[in-house]
Formats: sequence, C-alpha cells, structure tokens
Amino acid sequence: MSEVRPGVDRRTTKLAIVGAGSVGATIAYAALMRGVARTVALFDINRAKVEAEVLDLGHGIQFMPMAQVIGSDDLAVCADADIVVVTAGAKQKPGQTRLDLAEATVGLVTTLMPRLVEVAPDAVYIMVTNPVDIVTDAAIRVSGLDGGRLFGSGTVLDSSRLRWLIAQHCNVAVQNVHAYIAGEHGDSEIPLWSSASVGGVPLLEWRGNKTGNGPFDEAVRARIAQEVVGSAYRIIEGKGATNYAVAQAATRIIEAVLKDEKRVLPVSSRLSDFYGISDVCLSVPSVLGRGGVEARLEVPMAEDELAGLRRSAAALREVSLQLSR
Repeated sequence: MSEVRPGVDRRTTKLAIVGAGSVGATIAYAALMRGVARTVALFDINRAKVEAEVLDLGHGIQFMPMAQVIGSDDLAVCADADIVVVTAGAKQKPGQTRLDLAEATVGLVTTLMPRLVEVAPDAVYIMVTNPVDIVTDAAIRVSGLDGGRLFGSGTVLDSSRLRWLIAQHCNVAVQNVHAYIAGEHGDSEIPLWSSASVGGVPLLEWRGNKTGNGPFDEAVRARIAQEVVGSAYRIIEGKGATNYAVAQAATRIIEAVLKDEKRVLPVSSRLSDFYGISDVCLSVPSVLGRGGVEARLEVPMAEDELAGLRRSAAALREVSLQLSR
C-alpha cells in the first residue's frame, strides 16, 4: 500500500464544459494546457462534433499535464463534476434583435440547468453564454442555486482588454496594470478609472515615462473605453467569433475556484445591497474560492462611475423584466 504524505491532496478534479463549439472547445484546450483539472468532460448535442473534439484534444495529451478527456451527447458525461462551464447558447439569426437572442438563450438555459444540477449537484457553475448577465440571472432562478455557486464570466475578459490597452499606452507589462471593468458585459459597462493603477501609480496621476505616452486625460480614457467595448465586434467581423481570450479568461476563473485561490476577478453575480444595488446580476470585483463567489469588494468609485453602474443595473433589470413577462 502506498503511503499518503501529509498535506498531499489525492482527490482529482473534474471540469465539465457544456457546448463544444468554438468557445467551449477552446476552453477545454486552455484548461488542459494549464493542467487545471484531471478530467475534462465535453457535452454537446452534436455527437460527431463532440467526439471529434475529444479525439483531437486527446491526441495532444502527451504534450500537456496528464489528464483524461471525455465527451458525449449524453448529459451524464457531466456527472459529479466539480465545476461546470456553460457555453451553449442560441445562435443569432439574420434580423434577430439582441432581446430576441436573449429570449432564445434564456429558454435554452432554463431547460438545461435543472438537468445539469441533477447530474452535478455539488458543482460550481460558470455561465459564459451571452448575454451573460441576463443568462446568469435566469440560471440562478431556475436552478435554485445561490449566487455564490453560480455566476457568470462577466467582465473578466473586458478588464483584460482594458489592462492591455492601458499597458500599450504606458509601454509597460500588462501584468503591472491593475484596472477593472464593472457593470454589464456589454455596451453599458463601466471602466473604474478612479481605482486603476500602473505599477503602483494611480492611473489618474500617471504623468508618462520615457518610453510611454502621457497622462490619461479625458480624451485618452474615452478612446480606450470605446476600444474595449468595440473590440469584440472587430474580432467577430474579422474572424467570425471570439474564442482565444475568452477561453483564457474562463480558464483563469476555473483555476481560481478549483485551487481556492481567493483571487479577485470581476465576475457577474446577483448583487445584494452593493452600493444600494440588489436583485440583478452585474460584474464587480469579487473574491473567488472553492465555494465560488465568496465576497464582493466595494472598491471606491467616483460619482460618475457609481452612476454608470446604477444605469447599467437598471438597463439589465428592464431586460430581465421583459423576458419574464
């Protein structure tokens, strides 16, 4: 009998991904490359597609941290997962409005979530399907799970885009930039300029350096904010979908949960009296651990930022009300 050394966790982890499309398959690839779970399970209603993705990923396991890749068109493949990532959603049809798309996706999630909770009752659930805030709110309602164990990927990717653009402006490593996007994952999202910093220097006090650009005046901030919002549209126009960065963002969230890192990331969860905002799913800086969202940080906000967050909440609440009628 082999000896188990004190402090060594022999328990393996299982990640289930619902939807083997461009985003789902890329999340599986990114998760395998980072070695975040011992088993990665893919579910998709397209049997040929999911089996092909599993085969392709499996052929590369030799070059990754050791893991098992499984897949099926039977939801039972997700059984007993520690974490479930939902990427499946309705496809937008020509002439379909954003609200129509939201209604179709919410309908799909409403049908799917109770079945998922039945096979993976102890999992933490992460919604990556757009419109993510609306979908997350609907998933919480139909699943019966609290807002900690079920949340959306929110503005983690948007914040990464923001940090990348700030780093480009300053000519510093993006890892030395700290800044968040809050609110909706969409057009009403809010850059939190007042709490942003570059290498410990408050962003609003940045005066430039020898290799970077000058201060972040109002015009610079407006340009960067517009680029963050518009970048997804540019990528979709050029290549049809966004998949690499969103997969990396989702994998970082997965890793924070499975490793109980207590990492602060701006995910979308149902708020309760966050600066007076309640009963709506919005992204705010949140502490992630093994239980999911374990706390939300009330970071200092300028008056215009807080007003923008409240407008974002009102816009999302109105969409949720329209969908529930």
